[in-house]
Amino acid sequence: MPELDFRSPRLFVDAPLGAGATVPLERDQSNYLGNVLRLGAGDSVLVFNGRDGEWRAEISGRKRPDTLTVAAQTRPQDRLPDVTYVFAPLKHARLDYMVQKAVEMGAARLVPVLTRFTQVSRVNGERMRANAVEAAEQCGIISLAEVADPLPLERFLAGRDPARLLVFCDEAAEVESPVQALAAATAANAGIDVLIGPEGGFAEEERTLLLRQPAILRLALGPRILRADTAAVAALALVQAALGDWRGNGPRTPSPSS
Repeated sequence: MPELDFRSPRLFVDAPLGAGATVPLERDQSNYLGNVLRLGAGDSVLVFNGRDGEWRAEISGRKRPDTLTVAAQTRPQDRLPDVTYVFAPLKHARLDYMVQKAVEMGAARLVPVLTRFTQVSRVNGERMRANAVEAAEQCGIISLAEVADPLPLERFLAGRDPARLLVFCDEAAEVESPVQALAAATAANAGIDVLIGPEGGFAEEERTLLLRQPAILRLALGPRILRADTAAVAALALVQAALGDWRGNGPRTPSPSS
């Protein structure tokens, strides 16, 4: 793992980055740097856009920070493992938490799916994207996870690549060692989809449809029923350790956006 600078503030900017480039700050970014962090002209921050790596930049502006001048690259662009986190949306703060943790765990794509027992029918996509950006800023991540629009579970299954491994976290599965089950699985070159259902569980017709999917691994997350947001962290940690980029020098699969 490369050395990370945890002391400097980090900002996501939607602008090309390169030595000498000038990046205008948005109002909330200016307020954050000037009023919250008390930074001003001449101070430096780290910036990334998910495409050009991480760069050190210097703040400019008379009364308040208004632009950044990009200086030198601190890290080249990396790629997230091709892990898609598929989940039934939760309410408000718990959804915020789940999105943040999925990003911290290295998911490259987040796909909310609507199931029969999903508690939430409307999802604030902009809020989810804001949480994904905030998690990346705080945790030294320079590849931004994609956040998809919600869709019914049936449509997601019909449209997914059948060559991808589907890790189906099912509370009705036989309780066996998830570590051993994942160790015996082979991640398809096309990537991995990790599916967590709603707190009410899957309907029987949904479970039947899921079990008909090719390249499926049905997984129980231990002997206790986990809340959906806890299950997200547990499942992604297991997958990353067994099949993803937590294996040290194991190969990384390109993210869908690369």
